[in-house]
Amino acid sequence: MRRFIRNAFLGICLLVLCTGMTVCAAEDTILAGIRIDQVDVSGMTKSEALEALNAYEERLGEQMISLGIGEHILEAELSRFGVEFSNEEVVDEALGVGRTGNIVKRYKDQKDLKKDGKVFALSWTADEALVREFVEEKCTVYDQEAQNASLSRENGQFNFVPGQQGLVLDVHSSVQTIMSYLEDGWTTENSGEMVELKTKITEPEGSAEELAYVKDLLGTYSTSFSTSGANRRKNVNSGADHINGTVLYPGEQFSAYETVAPFTEANGYAMAGSYLNGEVVDSMGGGICQVSTTLYNAVIRAELDIIERFPHSMVVHYVDISEDAAIAGTYKDFKFVNSTDYPIYIEGYTTSDKKVVFNIYGKETRDPNRTIKFESVKLEEVPAGTRLQDNAGLPIGTKKVSSGDPGYKAELYKIVYVNGKETERVRVNKSNYQPSSRVVTYGTAGDPVISENLRAAIALQDEALADANIVPFRTAQ
Repeated sequence: MRRFIRNAFLGICLLVLCTGMTVCAAEDTILAGIRIDQVDVSGMTKSEALEALNAYEERLGEQMISLGIGEHILEAELSRFGVEFSNEEVVDEALGVGRTGNIVKRYKDQKDLKKDGKVFALSWTADEALVREFVEEKCTVYDQEAQNASLSRENGQFNFVPGQQGLVLDVHSSVQTIMSYLEDGWTTENSGEMVELKTKITEPEGSAEELAYVKDLLGTYSTSFSTSGANRRKNVNSGADHINGTVLYPGEQFSAYETVAPFTEANGYAMAGSYLNGEVVDSMGGGICQVSTTLYNAVIRAELDIIERFPHSMVVHYVDISEDAAIAGTYKDFKFVNSTDYPIYIEGYTTSDKKVVFNIYGKETRDPNRTIKFESVKLEEVPAGTRLQDNAGLPIGTKKVSSGDPGYKAELYKIVYVNGKETERVRVNKSNYQPSSRVVTYGTAGDPVISENLRAAIALQDEALADANIVPFRTAQ
């Protein structure tokens, strides 16, 4: 009898508990009162909850993150960093509330939901590759490189110019800071917080003591551009100005192209003749190679290490063959390194009698009894050809001839003397130059028969035949 009474009592208790629980026809929906982050998922199936969370993630991607970089503030959308939630299993946890465990636990969970509700947190991840890309492309633009101590030269005297500290972004540390914030510290409530990125101070090179060594003339050279037109003169002047005042510390490399470029009007250049595919054509900055060539000759006389040097495609007339140094785009450059143990200073200027001059100053450590000179040696000569062309704007009988130049294979040697006696002969470079054609232009305006005969002779590249046709009309040689 007692057992019957006890069982009946338990049955009544269970009935009471069951009547207090939410009864759902479908147990694959989330109970009321449950949120995941800021998303109310009450009554949703698993797929509906995931869809709602994905939409929430997309909306959050439009929120901005503020990055502090020194005195600068940079903002970016979270979507730039590939921010997304990573714990999809939270939906299964939400589905299980009030439906897992024994009947007492389920009853208690449902009671708690009605009273206080329940909130699940989302875990966030970011794409480190996207973060690094953003930092390198957008954040480093605020870098302020250190200004090395330098020199100015006025009235033949050097003046010390102090350096300035730089402030640059620590890229690796900044990437880790952003990643840590997005994955561990960021929530929808604190999304407006500033994330300070790490910068580091860079110290300038050079001191007054170091630069005081710069007083000896190590190498000098000049070339004349007195026959150049106004635009070419402007380009030579501008190129020398860009290089003038350069200080190189031991081991530092110099690029002529990077120093004088870009070739634009704003940077001091104009259209003038230059070599292109074996012909002289107008180009912006034409004549700049005379600047690099003159500097090259000063540098080899200072006996600095040459990193890169190219000859022109054809011979130039302001230096001997193999003494030139062409620059063209990024595929031809003149580069050298300060291979001394002391700073060097490059002085470049033009004179009133149309000469461009370069002087290399530093500390002279070479034997005073040792001298050097340079010698160009022609190994092979390739004769210049002749090219006939017509000009319908000139009358028949006109013949204009522009002289060509032969091509060469040549070498440049440095000859070393000690106490006036040759002790060493070193090949500095080897150069190949294409021949430039002798161009003969015939006027073809006039008698149509003679004009046709001339064009036929020109097509055959037969100068004697072309000359024979214009004998009766010859007006100019």
